[in-house]
Amino acid sequence: MSDRPRPVPLVDLAGQYAALREEVLTALERILDSGRFIHADVIGEFEQAFATFCGVRHAVAVNSGTAALHLALLASGVGPGDEVITVPNSFVATAAAICHAGARPVFVDVDPQTATMDPAGVEAALTTRTRALLPVHLYGHPAPMDELRTLATRHGLLLIEDACQAHGAEYLGRRAGSLGDAACFSFYPGKNLGGYGEGGMVVTDRPDIAEQVRLLRDHGAREKYRHDLIGFNERLDALQAAILLVKLPYLAGWTAARRDRAALYDELL
Repeated sequence: MSDRPRPVPLVDLAGQYAALREEVLTALERILDSGRFIHADVIGEFEQAFATFCGVRHAVAVNSGTAALHLALLASGVGPGDEVITVPNSFVATAAAICHAGARPVFVDVDPQTATMDPAGVEAALTTRTRALLPVHLYGHPAPMDELRTLATRHGLLLIEDACQAHGAEYLGRRAGSLGDAACFSFYPGKNLGGYGEGGMVVTDRPDIAEQVRLLRDHGAREKYRHDLIGFNERLDALQAAILLVKLPYLAGWTAARRDRAALYDELL
């Protein structure tokens, strides 16, 4: 056997499940017994709980963080001919969502101290086609949203947060998700709030954006078989919502534990 030390895993999903096993199984059994896997009440319960967690009025559950980015852009009016300013040091979904909306991603550099969007770079990248700013809160560290909000307001731009790695992060006393016109979250299993499959959420204080995302995620339907526009099949299922609703109350404690361990690494290294 090798004497090399074993790497420390970034996340231990099996260990986390073991600690929540009874709660998770009870929640899943409730959904399985009901036979309602789409449009179930638990989805609305999770949406309301997550909206409260972020400090916003509306949350719309979708089937991935990529879908959240895509639908938030479309619901905000971003489309062909538009440019969206973002950063290159993000997962491909950030730029891909802009392309899926028919717009063009414009990359600007990041602040070397924070690795998040540099407002000075935004000023230099603005054109007459710029429609929105899409900063990324990298590894839970928020972008400089006060400066970006000032820029967006001055130039009449949308400000949409890619908060897919920032559940519970705070900036000047406010939670990620409450800092722009809309924000997008991922519930991929490895996120700090992750499901047991794919999932995502768009949060906003703007009822027009929330309503449009609700339509777009469900084939443009306000009610069954009545379709107001051409949408997508990008809903969150009830099983994932039930799991996430169980896990959400533990997120603050998990975040505090991560910070404690990070501080220990800082001390020892």
